[in-house]
Amino acid sequence: MTGTADATRTELQYVTSKDGTSIAYRTSGSGPVVVMVAGALGTGIAPADAAIGAPLATDHTVVDYDRRGRGHSGDTEPYAVAREVEDIEALVDAHGGRAAVFGFSSGAALALAAADALGAKVGAVALYEPPFIIDDSRPPLPADYVERIRDFVAAGHRDRAVALFMTEAVGIPAEYVDAMKNAPAPPAAEGDIQPPSWAGMEKIAHTLAYDGLVMGDTMSGKPLPAGLWSGVSVPVLVVGGGESEAFMRAGAESAAGLLAGGEYRELPGQSHQFDPAALAPVLRDFLAAPPGCPGGAS
Repeated sequence: MTGTADATRTELQYVTSKDGTSIAYRTSGSGPVVVMVAGALGTGIAPADAAIGAPLATDHTVVDYDRRGRGHSGDTEPYAVAREVEDIEALVDAHGGRAAVFGFSSGAALALAAADALGAKVGAVALYEPPFIIDDSRPPLPADYVERIRDFVAAGHRDRAVALFMTEAVGIPAEYVDAMKNAPAPPAAEGDIQPPSWAGMEKIAHTLAYDGLVMGDTMSGKPLPAGLWSGVSVPVLVVGGGESEAFMRAGAESAAGLLAGGEYRELPGQSHQFDPAALAPVLRDFLAAPPGCPGGAS
Protein backbone atom coordinates (compact mmCIF):
# COMPACT_ATOMS: atom_id res chain seq x y z
CA MET A 1 0.00 0.00 0.00
CA THR A 2 1.39 3.41 -0.93
CA GLY A 3 0.14 6.93 -0.55
CA THR A 4 0.27 9.86 -2.88
CA ALA A 5 3.65 11.22 -3.91
CA ASP A 6 3.59 14.17 -1.53
CA ALA A 7 6.99 14.78 0.02
CA THR A 8 6.12 18.16 1.62
CA ARG A 9 7.42 18.32 5.18
CA THR A 10 5.08 19.45 7.93
CA GLU A 11 5.79 22.16 10.46
CA LEU A 12 7.64 21.22 13.63
CA GLN A 13 5.49 19.09 15.92
CA TYR A 14 5.97 17.56 19.35
CA VAL A 15 5.05 14.34 21.12
CA THR A 16 5.44 13.68 24.84
CA SER A 17 7.40 10.60 25.82
CA LYS A 18 6.48 8.42 28.81
CA ASP A 19 8.80 10.29 31.19
CA GLY A 20 7.42 13.68 30.13
CA THR A 21 10.22 14.59 27.70
CA SER A 22 9.09 16.59 24.68
CA ILE A 23 10.29 15.05 21.40
CA ALA A 24 10.33 17.22 18.27
CA TYR A 25 9.56 15.80 14.84
CA ARG A 26 8.41 16.56 11.33
CA THR A 27 6.64 14.32 8.87
CA SER A 28 6.70 14.16 5.10
CA GLY A 29 4.96 12.13 2.44
CA SER A 30 2.03 9.77 2.70
CA GLY A 31 1.66 6.02 3.08
CA PRO A 32 3.03 3.42 5.53
CA VAL A 33 4.89 5.04 8.42
CA VAL A 34 8.66 4.79 8.86
CA VAL A 35 10.46 6.41 11.81
CA MET A 36 14.01 7.59 11.05
CA VAL A 37 16.56 7.17 13.87
CA ALA A 38 19.71 9.31 13.55
CA GLY A 39 23.18 8.22 14.62
CA ALA A 40 25.65 9.95 16.93
CA LEU A 41 25.64 13.75 16.62
CA GLY A 42 22.84 13.63 14.04
CA THR A 43 19.69 15.70 14.28
CA GLY A 44 16.81 14.11 12.47
CA ILE A 45 14.74 17.15 11.56
CA ALA A 46 17.48 19.30 10.05
CA PRO A 47 16.77 19.33 6.28
CA ALA A 48 20.25 18.10 5.38
CA ASP A 49 20.35 15.30 7.93
CA ALA A 50 16.88 14.16 6.87
CA ALA A 51 18.13 13.65 3.31
CA ILE A 52 17.40 9.92 3.25
CA GLY A 53 13.76 10.64 4.14
CA ALA A 54 13.08 12.75 1.04
CA PRO A 55 13.20 9.94 -1.53
CA LEU A 56 11.28 7.61 0.81
CA ALA A 57 8.52 10.17 1.25
CA THR A 58 7.24 9.58 -2.26
CA ASP A 59 5.38 6.51 -0.96
CA HIS A 60 5.80 6.55 2.83
CA THR A 61 4.97 8.79 5.74
CA VAL A 62 8.46 9.60 6.97
CA VAL A 63 8.86 10.70 10.59
CA ASP A 64 12.13 12.56 11.21
CA TYR A 65 12.76 13.41 14.84
CA ASP A 66 15.40 14.88 17.10
CA ARG A 67 16.60 12.29 19.58
CA ARG A 68 16.41 13.47 23.18
CA GLY A 69 19.01 16.04 24.14
CA ARG A 70 19.38 17.24 20.55
CA GLY A 71 17.97 20.08 18.51
CA HIS A 72 14.41 20.96 19.50
CA SER A 73 13.80 17.92 21.72
CA GLY A 74 13.97 18.00 25.49
CA ASP A 75 16.08 15.91 27.83
CA THR A 76 15.35 14.38 31.22
CA GLU A 77 17.88 12.92 33.64
CA PRO A 78 18.87 10.27 34.39
CA TYR A 79 19.43 8.96 30.88
CA ALA A 80 18.59 5.34 30.01
CA VAL A 81 18.41 3.58 26.66
CA ALA A 82 14.90 2.50 27.62
CA ARG A 83 13.83 6.16 27.62
CA GLU A 84 14.95 6.51 24.00
CA VAL A 85 12.94 3.41 23.15
CA GLU A 86 9.95 5.08 24.78
CA ASP A 87 10.54 8.13 22.58
CA ILE A 88 10.24 5.92 19.49
CA GLU A 89 7.15 4.28 20.96
CA ALA A 90 5.53 7.69 21.48
CA LEU A 91 6.20 8.60 17.84
CA VAL A 92 4.80 5.27 16.64
CA ASP A 93 1.70 5.66 18.82
CA ALA A 94 1.16 9.16 17.44
CA HIS A 95 1.12 7.74 13.91
CA GLY A 96 -1.31 4.86 14.17
CA GLY A 97 0.44 2.50 16.59
CA ARG A 98 2.55 0.55 14.10
CA ALA A 99 5.51 1.61 11.97
CA ALA A 100 8.71 0.51 10.35
CA VAL A 101 11.95 1.89 11.78
CA PHE A 102 15.12 2.89 9.93
CA GLY A 103 18.34 3.43 11.89
CA PHE A 104 21.70 4.81 10.76
CA SER A 105 25.01 3.98 12.50
CA SER A 106 24.46 3.97 16.29
CA GLY A 107 20.84 4.82 15.53
CA ALA A 108 20.67 1.36 13.97
CA ALA A 109 21.46 -0.20 17.35
CA LEU A 110 18.74 1.94 18.91
CA ALA A 111 16.29 0.85 16.21
CA LEU A 112 17.04 -2.79 17.07
CA ALA A 113 16.54 -2.06 20.78
CA ALA A 114 13.15 -0.54 19.94
CA ALA A 115 12.11 -3.52 17.83
CA ASP A 116 13.24 -5.85 20.63
CA ALA A 117 11.12 -4.02 23.21
CA LEU A 118 8.06 -2.85 21.30
CA GLY A 119 6.92 -6.10 19.71
CA ALA A 120 4.03 -5.72 17.25
CA LYS A 121 4.35 -1.93 17.19
CA VAL A 122 7.37 -2.29 14.89
CA GLY A 123 6.51 -3.93 11.57
CA ALA A 124 9.97 -4.03 10.00
CA VAL A 125 13.48 -2.71 10.65
CA ALA A 126 15.99 -1.35 8.14
CA LEU A 127 19.53 -0.51 9.22
CA TYR A 128 22.55 1.10 7.62
CA GLU A 129 25.92 0.16 9.07
CA PRO A 130 25.53 -0.26 12.80
CA PRO A 131 29.17 0.29 13.91
CA PHE A 132 29.67 -3.04 15.65
CA ILE A 133 33.30 -4.04 16.24
CA ILE A 134 33.30 -7.83 16.44
CA ASP A 135 36.94 -8.73 15.79
CA ASP A 136 40.48 -7.32 15.87
CA SER A 137 40.28 -5.60 12.46
CA ARG A 138 40.29 -2.24 14.26
CA PRO A 139 40.80 -1.12 17.87
CA PRO A 140 37.77 -1.61 20.13
CA LEU A 141 36.07 1.24 21.94
CA PRO A 142 37.82 1.79 25.30
CA ALA A 143 35.95 0.41 28.29
CA ASP A 144 35.96 3.86 29.96
CA TYR A 145 34.74 5.72 26.85
CA VAL A 146 31.33 6.77 28.22
CA GLU A 147 32.83 7.83 31.54
CA ARG A 148 35.42 9.99 29.79
CA ILE A 149 32.78 11.62 27.58
CA ARG A 150 30.73 12.49 30.64
CA ASP A 151 33.76 13.83 32.51
CA PHE A 152 34.72 16.13 29.62
CA VAL A 153 31.18 17.47 29.30
CA ALA A 154 30.85 17.99 33.07
CA ALA A 155 34.11 19.94 33.05
CA GLY A 156 32.91 22.15 30.19
CA HIS A 157 35.26 20.59 27.64
CA ARG A 158 32.72 19.70 24.97
CA ASP A 159 35.38 20.05 22.29
CA ARG A 160 37.41 17.30 23.95
CA ALA A 161 34.35 15.06 24.15
CA VAL A 162 33.80 15.43 20.40
CA ALA A 163 37.50 14.86 19.74
CA LEU A 164 37.38 11.68 21.83
CA PHE A 165 34.44 10.43 19.79
CA MET A 166 36.23 11.21 16.54
CA THR A 167 39.48 9.49 17.49
CA GLU A 168 38.27 6.53 19.53
CA ALA A 169 34.85 5.75 18.03
CA VAL A 170 35.21 6.95 14.44
CA GLY A 171 38.94 6.27 14.20
CA ILE A 172 40.06 9.59 12.70
CA PRO A 173 43.74 10.43 13.37
CA ALA A 174 44.20 13.14 15.99
CA GLU A 175 45.97 15.49 13.58
CA TYR A 176 42.96 15.51 11.29
CA VAL A 177 40.63 16.16 14.21
CA ASP A 178 42.66 19.22 15.14
CA ALA A 179 42.23 20.54 11.60
CA MET A 180 38.48 19.87 11.71
CA LYS A 181 37.99 22.18 14.69
CA ASN A 182 38.82 25.33 12.73
CA ALA A 183 37.52 24.28 9.34
CA PRO A 184 34.07 25.17 7.98
CA ALA A 185 31.70 22.25 7.56
CA PRO A 186 32.57 20.65 4.20
CA PRO A 187 29.85 20.87 1.57
CA ALA A 188 28.12 17.59 0.86
CA ALA A 189 28.20 16.16 -2.63
CA GLU A 190 24.89 16.36 -4.43
CA GLY A 191 22.39 14.18 -2.59
CA ASP A 192 24.75 13.30 0.25
CA ILE A 193 24.10 13.97 3.92
CA GLN A 194 25.64 17.27 5.04
CA PRO A 195 28.28 16.79 7.76
CA PRO A 196 27.63 18.93 10.87
CA SER A 197 29.93 21.78 11.84
CA TRP A 198 32.30 21.39 14.78
CA ALA A 199 30.31 23.99 16.74
CA GLY A 200 27.12 22.08 16.01
CA MET A 201 28.67 18.87 17.28
CA GLU A 202 29.83 20.55 20.49
CA LYS A 203 26.26 21.65 21.26
CA ILE A 204 25.09 18.05 21.50
CA ALA A 205 28.35 16.50 22.74
CA HIS A 206 26.62 15.32 25.92
CA THR A 207 24.54 12.91 23.82
CA LEU A 208 27.68 11.03 22.77
CA ALA A 209 27.47 9.26 26.12
CA TYR A 210 23.91 8.27 25.21
CA ASP A 211 25.10 6.63 22.00
CA GLY A 212 27.87 4.91 23.90
CA LEU A 213 25.26 3.35 26.17
CA VAL A 214 23.10 2.41 23.19
CA MET A 215 26.04 0.54 21.68
CA GLY A 216 26.84 -1.19 24.97
CA ASP A 217 29.50 -3.89 24.52
CA THR A 218 28.97 -4.25 20.77
CA MET A 219 32.12 -2.24 19.97
CA SER A 220 34.39 -4.28 22.25
CA GLY A 221 36.05 -6.39 19.55
CA LYS A 222 34.15 -9.50 20.62
CA PRO A 223 31.55 -11.42 18.58
CA LEU A 224 27.96 -10.32 19.03
CA PRO A 225 26.35 -12.66 21.59
CA ALA A 226 23.60 -14.99 20.47
CA GLY A 227 20.18 -13.89 21.68
CA LEU A 228 21.14 -10.22 21.85
CA TRP A 229 17.91 -9.22 20.08
CA SER A 230 15.85 -12.32 20.82
CA GLY A 231 12.63 -10.31 20.93
CA VAL A 232 12.96 -9.17 17.30
CA SER A 233 10.78 -11.40 15.14
CA VAL A 234 10.03 -9.00 12.28
CA PRO A 235 12.01 -8.77 9.03
CA VAL A 236 15.28 -6.82 9.39
CA LEU A 237 17.36 -5.53 6.50
CA VAL A 238 20.98 -4.68 7.36
CA VAL A 239 22.85 -2.76 4.67
CA GLY A 240 26.61 -2.27 4.43
CA GLY A 241 28.54 -0.05 2.03
CA GLY A 242 30.82 -1.77 -0.45
CA GLU A 243 33.47 0.92 0.08
CA SER A 244 33.21 0.99 3.87
CA GLU A 245 35.84 -0.35 6.23
CA ALA A 246 35.89 -4.12 6.57
CA PHE A 247 34.88 -4.02 10.25
CA MET A 248 31.67 -2.18 9.32
CA ARG A 249 30.65 -4.79 6.79
CA ALA A 250 31.60 -7.65 9.11
CA GLY A 251 29.54 -6.24 11.97
CA ALA A 252 26.52 -5.60 9.77
CA GLU A 253 26.63 -9.07 8.27
CA SER A 254 27.05 -10.66 11.70
CA ALA A 255 24.05 -8.78 13.08
CA ALA A 256 21.88 -9.91 10.18
CA GLY A 257 22.93 -13.50 10.81
CA LEU A 258 21.85 -13.35 14.46
CA LEU A 259 18.36 -12.07 13.69
CA ALA A 260 15.61 -14.56 12.91
CA GLY A 261 14.34 -12.36 10.07
CA GLY A 262 17.69 -10.82 9.20
CA GLU A 263 19.00 -10.17 5.70
CA TYR A 264 22.31 -8.55 4.75
CA ARG A 265 22.85 -6.59 1.57
CA GLU A 266 25.91 -4.73 0.36
CA LEU A 267 25.48 -1.47 -1.50
CA PRO A 268 28.22 -1.09 -4.14
CA GLY A 269 30.15 2.17 -4.22
CA GLN A 270 28.88 3.44 -0.86
CA SER A 271 30.69 4.17 2.38
CA HIS A 272 29.46 5.18 5.84
CA GLN A 273 28.60 8.58 4.33
CA PHE A 274 26.15 7.13 1.85
CA ASP A 275 24.24 8.73 -1.01
CA PRO A 276 20.53 8.71 -0.04
CA ALA A 277 19.57 8.32 -3.70
CA ALA A 278 21.48 5.02 -3.79
CA LEU A 279 20.04 3.66 -0.54
CA ALA A 280 16.44 4.79 -0.92
CA PRO A 281 15.39 2.27 -3.64
CA VAL A 282 16.74 -0.60 -1.52
CA LEU A 283 14.82 0.61 1.52
CA ARG A 284 11.67 1.27 -0.48
CA ASP A 285 11.62 -2.23 -1.95
CA PHE A 286 12.20 -3.81 1.46
CA LEU A 287 9.62 -1.70 3.28
CA ALA A 288 7.00 -2.30 0.59
CA ALA A 289 7.04 -6.05 1.23
CA PRO A 290 9.79 -7.21 3.61
CA PRO A 291 10.60 -10.94 3.46
CA GLY A 292 8.03 -12.97 5.39
CA CYS A 293 5.64 -10.01 5.49
CA PRO A 294 3.76 -9.95 2.16
CA GLY A 295 1.54 -7.07 3.22
CA GLY A 296 4.44 -4.72 3.77
CA ALA A 297 5.74 -3.09 6.93
CA SER A 298 2.66 -1.12 7.88
